[in-house]
Amino acid sequence: MLRKFIAIVVMVALVLPALAVSAAGEGTILEVAAKDGRFTTLLAAVKAAGLEETWNGKGPFTVFAPTDDAFAKWPKFVVDYLVSDKELLTRVLSYHVVAENTPAADVMAAKTLKSVEGGEIVVTVNDKAAKVNSANVIAADVAASNGVIHVIDSIILPEIELPEADPLSVKGNIVTAGSSTVYPVTERMADLFGEAGFEGNGTITVDNVGTGAGFERFCKNAETDVANASRPIKSSEVDDCKAKNRDAVGFYIGIDALAIAVSAENKFLDNLTQDQLKKIFSGEVKKWSEVDASYPAEDIKLFSPGTDSGTFDYFVEHLYAKDKTKILGANPQLSEDDNVLVQGVAASPYAIGYFGYAYFIENTDKLKALNIDGVTPNAETAETNKYPLSRPLYIYTTAELMATKPQVAAFINFFLQTVEEQLGTEEGKIGYFPVSSDPRNTNNLIWLAAMDAQ
Repeated sequence: MLRKFIAIVVMVALVLPALAVSAAGEGTILEVAAKDGRFTTLLAAVKAAGLEETWNGKGPFTVFAPTDDAFAKWPKFVVDYLVSDKELLTRVLSYHVVAENTPAADVMAAKTLKSVEGGEIVVTVNDKAAKVNSANVIAADVAASNGVIHVIDSIILPEIELPEADPLSVKGNIVTAGSSTVYPVTERMADLFGEAGFEGNGTITVDNVGTGAGFERFCKNAETDVANASRPIKSSEVDDCKAKNRDAVGFYIGIDALAIAVSAENKFLDNLTQDQLKKIFSGEVKKWSEVDASYPAEDIKLFSPGTDSGTFDYFVEHLYAKDKTKILGANPQLSEDDNVLVQGVAASPYAIGYFGYAYFIENTDKLKALNIDGVTPNAETAETNKYPLSRPLYIYTTAELMATKPQVAAFINFFLQTVEEQLGTEEGKIGYFPVSSDPRNTNNLIWLAAMDAQ
């Protein structure tokens, strides 16, 4: 027992950043937060919910306090909506509170904590961070006279439900375009939406053009209702949208463990380091024997998504700090169609390529997905980011489109409520992974706020 306690204390010291700890008695949780200066939005929310007296009360309380930067991650209309709904705001704030004094060592020893709201908060710890749900604890054990504050970098959410989607009640066309990675997800959602009652009331177009081209059609041309994206929208694309009076809002709909794939006929390769991967796709090494002397002295054949692809953007940003010349100089075969890349990689034991995990899952008889830095891509490693090439997947629309086109709002509502059961690696599933509770509930909150914003 003593060893376990010592291990926890050591882990706290290693994982959590150093913090000047306030002495108990220097103020209540609200008073300490006000002196800190990082919690202006949180304090305003507590006041709007009428919880000041409670948070200044006897306690003891543990508060997981999101910073102003955490609130700034949300569009302003979402924060405004939350503050305007006192009942929901009270639930959200109460979910950040535990009704006892829980220092960092006790937090990290727990798997779950019971919030004042009634829901459970999930605790995870690794060698990089302690997390509550999907929020990182960035400072801990800020003492107050009635409890303790742990500072977090994101807002954590209780369960937030959407109204029932009713595809039969809406009419009109829906046009989506963008990422080849997200394409199979949106295509499946469109099919299911039609089967659920929308068929005959309109058509849903799902174009596979790459993330960049999808944002061009959504923002610069203002000709689509939904943009599918395998990366976040860029600031230049936001500007293009605003020039067309479009304020893009994103929904985080799944997690991709980007597959680095070789042919199933490749018998010499199971793992690559990120450094080896960088050298291979930059052309620094041109034969497999240059990667490892035990590998065949055969030319490496490279396959990569095209430059309009969000997958290309992600890969270049992750490995080459956005320097496209590194990979383009190696002259890989490029295609915006991931199925073309699959065919190219499968055709030679000396080929290698990268694409969304769903395309690997559909072709496990032809392909082999490599471990990267010894980590296998799967649901657990993707969600925890242990797999170094994990990335979020999105769909984008605007609050105005949802208000003026009820079919778009209904489709996104249906999408958010249905997508989780369609993801996974089992037969019949799309080979990506569901998001955890905070992103899922954030999606629902954004949808509710968007519907209320007009």
